[in-house]
Amino acid sequence: MSTPMMAQWQECKKEAKDALLFFRLGDFYEAFYEDAEIISKAIGITLTARQGIPMCGVPFHTAESYIDKLLLNGFKIAIAEQIEDPKETKGIVKRALVRVLTPATIINSQLINDKKNNFFVSIVLEESHFGLAILDITTAEFRVMEIDKMQHVMDELCRLKPKELLISKDFEFLKELSHYFPFVATLRSPLSLQMAQEVLNGHFDANDKEKKAGTIAAGSLLFYLQEELLLNLEHLQKVDTESEAEWMALDRSTMKNLEIQESLIQLLDETSTPMGGRLLCHFVQYPLLSPEKIFERQEQIACFIRQQDLAKTLMKLLSQIKDIERLIMKIAGKYAGPRDLYALGRSLTQIPEVKKLLPQERLGHFDDLSKRILSAMNDSPPLKAHEGEVFRDGYHQELDSLRKLAKDSMSWMAQYQLHLREETGIKTLKVGYTRAFGYYIEVPRAQSGRIPDTFHRRQTLVNAERFLTQELKDFEHRVLTAEERSKAIELELFEHLRKEIAKESGPIHQAAKTIAKIDVMLALTTIAVRNQWTRPIVDHSDTLEIIGGRHPVIESHVGRASFIANDTHLSPKQQLLLITGPNMAGKSTYIRQVALIAILAQMGSYVPATSTRMGIIDKIFSRIGASDDIARGQSTFMVEMSETANILNNATSRSLVLLDEIGRGTSTYDGISIAWAVAEYLLTTHRKQAKTLFATHYWELTRLKNHFPNAANVQTAVKEIDSGIVFLRKIIPGGTDKSYGIHVAKLAGLPNQAIQRAEEMLKELERGFVHSVDKEEQMSFLLSAAKEHPVLNRLKKIDLLHLTPIQAQHLLCELKNMI
Repeated sequence: MSTPMMAQWQECKKEAKDALLFFRLGDFYEAFYEDAEIISKAIGITLTARQGIPMCGVPFHTAESYIDKLLLNGFKIAIAEQIEDPKETKGIVKRALVRVLTPATIINSQLINDKKNNFFVSIVLEESHFGLAILDITTAEFRVMEIDKMQHVMDELCRLKPKELLISKDFEFLKELSHYFPFVATLRSPLSLQMAQEVLNGHFDANDKEKKAGTIAAGSLLFYLQEELLLNLEHLQKVDTESEAEWMALDRSTMKNLEIQESLIQLLDETSTPMGGRLLCHFVQYPLLSPEKIFERQEQIACFIRQQDLAKTLMKLLSQIKDIERLIMKIAGKYAGPRDLYALGRSLTQIPEVKKLLPQERLGHFDDLSKRILSAMNDSPPLKAHEGEVFRDGYHQELDSLRKLAKDSMSWMAQYQLHLREETGIKTLKVGYTRAFGYYIEVPRAQSGRIPDTFHRRQTLVNAERFLTQELKDFEHRVLTAEERSKAIELELFEHLRKEIAKESGPIHQAAKTIAKIDVMLALTTIAVRNQWTRPIVDHSDTLEIIGGRHPVIESHVGRASFIANDTHLSPKQQLLLITGPNMAGKSTYIRQVALIAILAQMGSYVPATSTRMGIIDKIFSRIGASDDIARGQSTFMVEMSETANILNNATSRSLVLLDEIGRGTSTYDGISIAWAVAEYLLTTHRKQAKTLFATHYWELTRLKNHFPNAANVQTAVKEIDSGIVFLRKIIPGGTDKSYGIHVAKLAGLPNQAIQRAEEMLKELERGFVHSVDKEEQMSFLLSAAKEHPVLNRLKKIDLLHLTPIQAQHLLCELKNMI
């Protein structure tokens, strides 16, 4: 179909590229051709056709909910709007692409999580360095970093969990990354270094020219957002440069195994503001490496603990503050509506009160601004500025007079109706108004013969006639003109107020960051007081000493009284703890709690322990649990070995390593050999002697202590009773050669028949005999070796019934010499 309107659509669609096009036609957004088919199927709306062209549409005033559904499914949405007023245009209205919406560039959407960032990350590879540009449009957070290893890029992305990636090529890690979190990837060639610098210099005063890969990533991202997505980025004021060396390294396995992004953050989140919640996530995922900075955070918590009335008052004040970080971004970026301005004004009224209580904090002065906002705007402003009733009566003289005219219309209509009834003698005559037909005089059809000549017919109904007089027409013009002028004035006033607020975006943004930090410190204070956590000593020493340590998340579920606390002592003299004991006895909980306490300590929090003293830990690694990776064609054992290799290759003497059941994915001899080699590597290799917690069922590894003085054995205490065992959950010195596996199987509910058979098999295996077991199985080497031993052959020939005590003594000596 070739029409001027479809020609407009074709032009907009070409510009939209791979995005689905929402094309504005009157009160609807329409989609055509393949776009219509995709949209109809994705969100379940009716697909129709006109002259053979598939099409579908959604009302423009409810389009956001439909767009959110499409974004959630990974689509990009291009918006083509009418850029002319249809009332003032002869012929077809001009339309143009005004915005392209993507998962990481939404601003007014229900998909945005208040306490989570919405990151867009650009990645380039330049001169063997990966450059990452990380941007949250909704908060104006923009930072750049360079990373040398692809695996570290993966770890960083798993921390950030960006909604969208802009990549310079199809990196091989993208497929693997998709198993960790959902994202949309856009492939674009990166800018040259020179062009990237020009883009950045055109937006910011300066940028770090030393980081070539980071500069290209940042410039490419800005260029893509402005040129292809048509985003207004005026609210971006600066770009920060960061380094991996500033934070404790937590790889993606550790993040997953310790449930940092789920359980730990959920436990700690007692924040009162959205920006506080987001900053808490950052604190948890990026623990500090500076004892001095850690001390500063601890001091703030200590202050609030000493002054708990102050803390409670501050928390009450902060609960009245909305998300001013995102509000000022929307205002400065021209995305804000009246409710955003009003919410900011209300929030700013709380800041002077906070400043009175904390005069040392950088909170700015916003008394005049908040008064101006609140004195100008209605207490219940509309969602959109063009809806009217944004400003208070008395704020603008002309606006007041126009509103009075509109409000007096009902009174005028009533008076005019009374006048016409008296003039015509028609008692049922009505004067009314509809949005479709405007003002009218309605007369029953039976009375229509009595109307005067000044009445002009406007509409015929089933039982009535509608008319218009010149007087009513003049009144209609005055009222409608007043309404249009009133809305125009309000739009002008709104834009002027928005610009005045935007001038203060820098100080307001700084205040938002300060409020967020206060909020996080108050949240950590609440947790510390409620759970009786203590202040750790964090320094540059080589020790990790925890007295009465507890797992913070598990303790919150079972209660302080029910959780058994345990001690931990690691140092160069006792660098590796080999932890043995049965399943379910607490080995995994113990090693996890040590890591969580270290993370809490280095993020500046108090910790769940009686006392803690620790030197800075640069990295935490973990190899816990069994899982395969079918998508990458990797078995459970291959995944285990890959993660172990990552640990051995990247650990330092400042690292903390958690190993749980290394080597169990292969044969027993192979498993023991690998586990021993891994432990020995960490105990002896220069600059790799990390503090290590090694949980295992291989009791043979307890002999490590005999060869390496910096290894120590501990075990989970168990009490044996007639009916089985009781787990005491206590870590005590020494090793054990009992796994109590059958007892655990009984607790798990295996049928009695299976338990009894297992006990029989265990006794036979311990005696060195086995029945009905295939020699090809992994355990066959133990059984065959046991059968062929000369001691067993000699014992079979003994006549116990006629053996004297002296002969028995000689036999024991003989057997001893045979071993």
